[in-house]
Amino acid sequence: MFSAIARVFRTPDLRNKLLFTLGIIAIYRVGVFVPAPGVNYSNVQQCLAMGETTDGIYQFVNLFSGGALLQVSIFAMGIMPYITAAIIVQLLRVVIPHFEALHKEGQAGQAKMTQYTRYLTIALGLLQATTLVTLARTGTLFPACQLPLVPDDNLMVILLMIVTLTAGTGLIMWMGELITEKGIGNGMSILIFISIASGFPSAMGAIGRSQGWGVFTGVLLVGLLVIALVVFVEQSQRRVPVQYAKRTIGRRTVGGTSTYIPIKVNMAGVIPVIFASSILALPQMIVQFNMRDDGTLPAWALWLQTHSATSSPWYMAVYTLMIIGFTYFYVAITFNPVEVADNMKKYGGFIPGIRAGKPTSDYLSYVISRVTFPGSLYLAIVALIPLIAFVLFNADQNFPFGGTSILIMVGVGLETVKQINAQMQQRNYEGLLR
Repeated sequence: MFSAIARVFRTPDLRNKLLFTLGIIAIYRVGVFVPAPGVNYSNVQQCLAMGETTDGIYQFVNLFSGGALLQVSIFAMGIMPYITAAIIVQLLRVVIPHFEALHKEGQAGQAKMTQYTRYLTIALGLLQATTLVTLARTGTLFPACQLPLVPDDNLMVILLMIVTLTAGTGLIMWMGELITEKGIGNGMSILIFISIASGFPSAMGAIGRSQGWGVFTGVLLVGLLVIALVVFVEQSQRRVPVQYAKRTIGRRTVGGTSTYIPIKVNMAGVIPVIFASSILALPQMIVQFNMRDDGTLPAWALWLQTHSATSSPWYMAVYTLMIIGFTYFYVAITFNPVEVADNMKKYGGFIPGIRAGKPTSDYLSYVISRVTFPGSLYLAIVALIPLIAFVLFNADQNFPFGGTSILIMVGVGLETVKQINAQMQQRNYEGLLR
């Protein structure tokens, strides 16, 4: 392993890209601990030490921001506005023909869609920054802590905080794009990876201190098994063979090659888990907004709070069904069998034993449906690991080896290693891994 790393740093171009990426990551992590203007940093740290924070969607955003949300730092919004904007723009392809036309225009259309994503990211960052400032001012961010997070909350300070947090979102987006352009891997994915990985030591340390080092060792072994499972499934694919007929163009004969369409078991990635988690966080938000002045809840809100708790069997059942449903929904959006069949027919390709045109699209739909079902079950099982861990040994919802965290980390890690390996093979005829 060390010799492979040494080979990477002996390649000047690749070494410069890695050092550039590490420099951007260092700047990003420093920004996580720089408090926003108007925030009392010492009070924030005291409230964090109490361990009582707002649950639901805010814990979810805090995970993706690397802890910056609960630090109320300049990077408090993290990468979540960009993720949400990218998903929205992708979904708009289904309902707005203009976006579908841009998608088919190639590089120019993709550049236009990227620009729309940037604008939407800033708009969502502004909205989320306003929400966070409101939570910090009213004390809802740390319900059990009575210390003022924003001691001087006049209009100018509030506006300055909102502008700063929104600018932090734009800066993170720019740094991610810099990594993609001049560094290694997809910049946004790398920043998400770093945000989640930064919480692993504290999460594992908390398990060791509260449950004992025997449980800590057991969790570590389970984590290694989960990682092996995720790597195996993420690399698994159903290869549909495709044969291209020979064609004569002028004096040349082209075609006659055999290839395949790779259909991954997990084509949807982590998106269904994010969708399901975000929607199921809404009941808890509704409960918070309907709390009376004396701290009590109406009967219907109390029932909703009980059954929307993450340890509730109802929550787990609905969570599983939503992940399976969203997996089928997202795969149907991102992979169009009719479009693939038409492209194959246009270039003289066919699946052996299947006629071109509609029979090919029907066959691809059948294969995708069969492959997506075990993929959706796999996503549901991995996503339930933190909830089961919470019930078994009272680990928090940021349990490291499960859910979105492990799916994203393994996926980004595999993709980054592949890119480094490809670049080394281009230069040295020898990859990163032998």
